[in-house]
Amino acid sequence: MDSSSLKSFLISFRASANSFLSQYEPLALLLAPLPAFFVACTLHSFLTLLHQRGLKATLLGFFMTLIKLVPGVKNYIDAEKQKVVDKLQSGGKSKREAWRTGLPRAGLGVGVIEKMKDEKRHDVAWQGKCSGTVYIGGNESEGHFSVINEACSMFAHTNPLHLDVFQSVVRFEAEVVAMTAALLGSQEKGSGGQICGNMTSGGTESILLAVKSSRDYMKTKKGITKPEMIIPESAHSAYDKAAQYFNIKLWRVPVNKEFQADVKAIRRRINRNTIFIVGSAPGFPHGIIDPIEDLGELATSFGICLHVDLCLGGFVLPFARKLGYPIPPFDFTVKGVTSISVDVHKYGLAPKGTSVVLYKNHDIRKHQFVAVTEWSGGLYVSPTIAGSRPGGLIAGAWAAMMSLGEEGYLENTKKIMEVSKRLQKGIDEIPELFIIGRPDMTIVAFGSNVVDIFEVNDTMSSKGWHLNALQRPNSIHMCLTLQHVPIVEEFLRDLTESVKTVKENPGPISGGLAPVYGAAGKMPDRGMIQELLVNYMDGTC
Repeated sequence: MDSSSLKSFLISFRASANSFLSQYEPLALLLAPLPAFFVACTLHSFLTLLHQRGLKATLLGFFMTLIKLVPGVKNYIDAEKQKVVDKLQSGGKSKREAWRTGLPRAGLGVGVIEKMKDEKRHDVAWQGKCSGTVYIGGNESEGHFSVINEACSMFAHTNPLHLDVFQSVVRFEAEVVAMTAALLGSQEKGSGGQICGNMTSGGTESILLAVKSSRDYMKTKKGITKPEMIIPESAHSAYDKAAQYFNIKLWRVPVNKEFQADVKAIRRRINRNTIFIVGSAPGFPHGIIDPIEDLGELATSFGICLHVDLCLGGFVLPFARKLGYPIPPFDFTVKGVTSISVDVHKYGLAPKGTSVVLYKNHDIRKHQFVAVTEWSGGLYVSPTIAGSRPGGLIAGAWAAMMSLGEEGYLENTKKIMEVSKRLQKGIDEIPELFIIGRPDMTIVAFGSNVVDIFEVNDTMSSKGWHLNALQRPNSIHMCLTLQHVPIVEEFLRDLTESVKTVKENPGPISGGLAPVYGAAGKMPDRGMIQELLVNYMDGTC
């Protein structure tokens, strides 16, 4: 079409359009785009929600919203939710009524210590009875407990924010980070030689900082302003927290048949806004190591960040590998790994509240820091979420690592890996149970197609055990520590008896939470479960 023909067509189109629109009022023509715009926005929101949640979840959410509009239905649902919350709290409200709500008129002085000892007597017996929780072996008043307690006490007044004053604690933190990094490949050629990091208050803060740093790094590197991250459904809930805090779209994808991160499923979710993918070594639910090498290749090919969660495995896997266990690659020697989180307060046997976040290089870590130049209080810069940090905990972590050394960690790893194999063998010998996947470390998850596994959990609770209830699939797990080395046979006896009890007398036990967990696993409206959890927490803390 030449220019004269195009001009003729446009003139003709203009005349036809004006002729057609002349039959409408000018005001109608002016307002007409508004409802069209509203419809378009509504349709866009619906399609976006459909893309994010899927057809089933979207329709279900819409249906539940409509149902709650029916008079009386919302009040009924709220009342039923409150019943569940009250059951979860199990009398906690009555205990809170006796809690102090103000300062005593006269201080207790040193007598407060006796008061605290009296309160401590009301704690449940945790020695060897809890999944994870306490990782140090022995009695809390002797051995390794005494070492880290004295270290914490010695430096309880210190704060590494004042690095010109408390230079000893500043050194302790640097050495804890360096020693941890050395366990995870910092001294190997493939690491790049720039591994760096900081201590944090725990695995959640380490993950939060890794996500925040990666978000800002990818914004600088690629200009991504609507960031998204992709994680397997077995990844820790700290990523959900990070997504909410830092306004990042989170995609959770199912695991594969081996309960590992499904690399193909993750690949399908990657787009131009993806900044971050995740692997765990091992994952919290089932103790299984994700295919870190495959995830590293994926991250490298798309130029995105890969975080490895080693909060559980950081102080076990390096030593298990030295002991001859078949441990797949998981650290900075894997190409594509850009950050790692490691809890020193778990198998590092440090005091609670100590973790490490590590980065491939300083270019990424710099995005973790916050620097303020316009504050009247002066120039300010802080490396982590907290400004002031407890120097006593940092000193306790340094003392733990230095007191144990490589030989101590090797010995401890040998003990807990052997007790893990014994536990797996014992569970295999209970015909009603099956182990979830193939555990790589010291977390063993198990379920049942014969009995209600949550009723088994309640029965074990009645015997003093505190295990973790899981979903997808319904199961429970035991995270083994040095506390469990001397009592694994007792655990297996109680587990065998509990399975037998539930099989012969199925049904929830009085005060048990099996009905709650069972209903939560089957309830399609996950938003309602979220409301239950929020209401429970609101009434607990």
